[in-house]
Amino acid sequence: MTRLARLLWLLLLIPFTALAQIDPVKRQLFQFGYNAALQGHAPLSGYAFYYRNDPGFLHTNLTLRLAIAPVYLDSELGISHALAEYTHLGIGLAGGGFADTYSEIRQGKFGSKESFAGHGCETSLSLYHLINPHQRIPLNLVLRGIVHHSLYSREDDTDPTFELPHDRTTASVRTGLRWGGQEPILFPSLAMELSAWYRGDFRTDGDDYGYDNDRRVESASHLFWGQALLAYTLPELKHNFRVSLTAGASVDADRFSAYRLGALLPLAAEFPLSLPGYYFEELSAERFVLGGMSYLLPLDRKQRWHLNTQVTTAYVDYLDGLEQRNRWNTGVAGGILYRSREDFLKILFVYAYGVDAIRDEGRGAHSVGILLQFDLERAQDVLNPAYPNRWRGWRGFFGL
Repeated sequence: MTRLARLLWLLLLIPFTALAQIDPVKRQLFQFGYNAALQGHAPLSGYAFYYRNDPGFLHTNLTLRLAIAPVYLDSELGISHALAEYTHLGIGLAGGGFADTYSEIRQGKFGSKESFAGHGCETSLSLYHLINPHQRIPLNLVLRGIVHHSLYSREDDTDPTFELPHDRTTASVRTGLRWGGQEPILFPSLAMELSAWYRGDFRTDGDDYGYDNDRRVESASHLFWGQALLAYTLPELKHNFRVSLTAGASVDADRFSAYRLGALLPLAAEFPLSLPGYYFEELSAERFVLGGMSYLLPLDRKQRWHLNTQVTTAYVDYLDGLEQRNRWNTGVAGGILYRSREDFLKILFVYAYGVDAIRDEGRGAHSVGILLQFDLERAQDVLNPAYPNRWRGWRGFFGL
């Protein structure tokens, strides 16, 4: 595969990962995000996927969730009341090309010669238990078992003398408590979450790879993390703000299980560790604390246009071999958000500055980006009736 083709596929690769409970709301969303670094040579940072959540799929107690990218599929069939009234099951299947691709970034430099492609598939079984069924804010217990198989291959730029890790199977267990939650959308008007999590990865074998086997794949790694967040819209002013704090620790983490921070891609993962202005997954951490705040200020009477500002800072205890002198890393961003009537379309154009990012010129990195969300469910109500011929082409294109 040519380097250009590889970059295109990677741009379209990253889907939003599974929620930690069955989503009860019918959704059809198209999500797109892209960050372009203005300095240095960076791995591509982006995602594009179609997200569908279908409660009542085939039967009233079944929910089908799909996240579809051109070379990746993430799916789960949720079975409500499978074990008890408030205990549900989820059966998941995921996989595709480039799902396990690894990009080596050290001291702010992308090491394409030490990076490689990875393809993977996995199956999972999840248990979701609602602990407080009569309370307004739900408290869910989550238990998930995962079996994941990874296959690695060289890229065009991979050094021929760089030894790849062995293909392997990983068995994982994840459990946690989540009080509240947030929708899988851009800029929710209201969200609150307190959660704590554990994940253990157990590989078929540990092995050495790299230059003269200078790096290690651990046979077992353990991750512990928690998150607190609040998003709220002021009723009168319609200003929206979001504050969040995420912290994580690990035991025997390696390059494949370490926490990776960087870029501004809020739907690239269930727990995105965003740092505006940095490369995607630029920092690899054994332990970290990440805090951030964003604010949306309406600019017009109809509240179509908004000014967006964000600031995020992190204290990082780096993974061995990927250390940096400065443990504090801060990023700031500002942009213009357009929101259509009924919020069926949201587009954010953003500029970001990585205050402490290491580049050839010293510290400081610039990037620009775009985030887009198209809500097909809301669009059905807006692209409608009075003059149907005007909208027929759009309705056909989006399958409405």
